[in-house]
Amino acid sequence: MANVVVVGAQWGDEGKGKIVDWLSERADVIARFQGGHNAGHTLVINGTVFKLSLLPSGIVRPGKLAVIGNGVVLDPWSLFAEIEKLQAQGVEISTENLMIAENTPLILPLHQDLDQLREAAAGKAKIGTTGRGIGPAYEDKVGRRTIRVADLGDDETLESRIDRLLAHHDALRIGLGAAPIDRAELTAKLKEIAPKLLSFAQPVWKVLGEVRRAGKRILFEGAQGSLLDIDFGTYPYVTSSTTMSGMAATGTGMGPSAIGFVMGIVKAYTTRVGEGPFPSELFDADGVRLGERGHEFGTVTGRKRRCGWFDAVLVRQTCQISGVNGIALTKLDVLDGFETLKICVGYELDGVHYDYLPTAAVLQARVKPIYEEMDGWQESTAGARSWAELPAAAIKYVRRVEELIHCPVAMLSTSPERDDTILVTDPFAD
Repeated sequence: MANVVVVGAQWGDEGKGKIVDWLSERADVIARFQGGHNAGHTLVINGTVFKLSLLPSGIVRPGKLAVIGNGVVLDPWSLFAEIEKLQAQGVEISTENLMIAENTPLILPLHQDLDQLREAAAGKAKIGTTGRGIGPAYEDKVGRRTIRVADLGDDETLESRIDRLLAHHDALRIGLGAAPIDRAELTAKLKEIAPKLLSFAQPVWKVLGEVRRAGKRILFEGAQGSLLDIDFGTYPYVTSSTTMSGMAATGTGMGPSAIGFVMGIVKAYTTRVGEGPFPSELFDADGVRLGERGHEFGTVTGRKRRCGWFDAVLVRQTCQISGVNGIALTKLDVLDGFETLKICVGYELDGVHYDYLPTAAVLQARVKPIYEEMDGWQESTAGARSWAELPAAAIKYVRRVEELIHCPVAMLSTSPERDDTILVTDPFAD
């Protein structure tokens, strides 16, 4: 059976939650493989809105196993708050349908403190993080001083890990004008939550291996977007993890051969939250219209998203790097009613033409978009569930996107509702 990886192919907020939820009907296991509770996935099912940050989107489907992999950084307090919120909406969550990798690193209150202290100190040079401690938690993982889920099971190990962690963080806090960590309070919080968290802990790599050998289907769920990747994103205005498809293997303990189909989620226009370059950003009435019609506010932070025309250069770039086999094009209905649509097909800088986004930050900030114009459509695409229901101009737009990004459309989403989806290629097909 083919296993599917879902990644965002822009700056996040592409509609991964709905697509993963839709695909999860065909999967047995849904595994989240990177990021933290800075992610925001919104699902609309029969009129009910579910907002997820840490939990895999498949958790709302009965009979599915949801997995949080080792590539995630986990805030346990946020996790259980999210679980309680979903349970209040009628979603059943227990150790029967949720599993957390034993080697998952934890986000602690001190990570959130450091994140916010740094952003405040940076002033105009701030990166625009969510302030939830994601970056500092990944730093501690790489610095070999993190506390992982399994460490909570032994008091001596936990005390040792806390010693090593505070030796680093107390020095940083003093330098930033903050008081040292209250060690006793931190230890008490961890010991209090340990039994609850450990009840979900499993050797995920082993369980997923058994699932694969049994011929069951695995859906790997990414967070954020490819343009926020720590290596290939618009650095330094990026997240602190690898958001490309390859992380699905290392972020869950599966080998690369476990990946069968890579689905890139792509919005029919472009948005971005926070700081950083955005070549096709609009500052006119069209940009306002996209934001209003698309309800472009961050699921996690509530921040207003910057909006612009579809950038085929960036999507072509991310599709190649992630090895995308097909895209899910979302929010096509937001473009309804525009007389003219534009697609960015290249960049110009000092008389030089670029068919990719340069790596140097100074160049990224200065490139100018080269646009191709297309006729819009006045008919509604909202709720369309077949090609026959789409206006001819909308189909032409979709086909042109495919040509420009060198990748076919596998799915087309025409509203936030789960069933308002046109399937072109089943990614789970053998």
